[in-house]
Amino acid sequence: MSDMNNMQQNNQDPNNRNFSEELEVAGSQLVDRVKELIEEGNVRRLIIRNPEGRTLIEIPLTVGAGVGAALLLWLGPVIASVAVIGALIARVKIEVVREEPSATVNDVKNKVEDAAQNLSDKLNQ
Repeated sequence: MSDMNNMQQNNQDPNNRNFSEELEVAGSQLVDRVKELIEEGNVRRLIIRNPEGRTLIEIPLTVGAGVGAALLLWLGPVIASVAVIGALIARVKIEVVREEPSATVNDVKNKVEDAAQNLSDKLNQ
């Protein structure tokens, strides 16, 4: 994993429950990393770019979680093209668009603050 650079990019649209991250991987690891991302289930789109940022292939993954392995079979030709890209380019960037988890950090923070307030109220009675 030493050759992977992970950069978080926050989405500014409050109604959009997706966020993006960018990974940089060696071309030889591209197919394995794409398969891992597909199997995770919360990935909605993969965009593979060359080091200069030009889009080489975009893979929409709008199916829900739990079908990652079956999706890999259906995406066989796409995975083959990803393998060709990995063989031709030494390093690539993968933009991963994920669905935001249902419990965000702010949700957890609000629950903790509510619990602390309830406890404080009970101690003051």
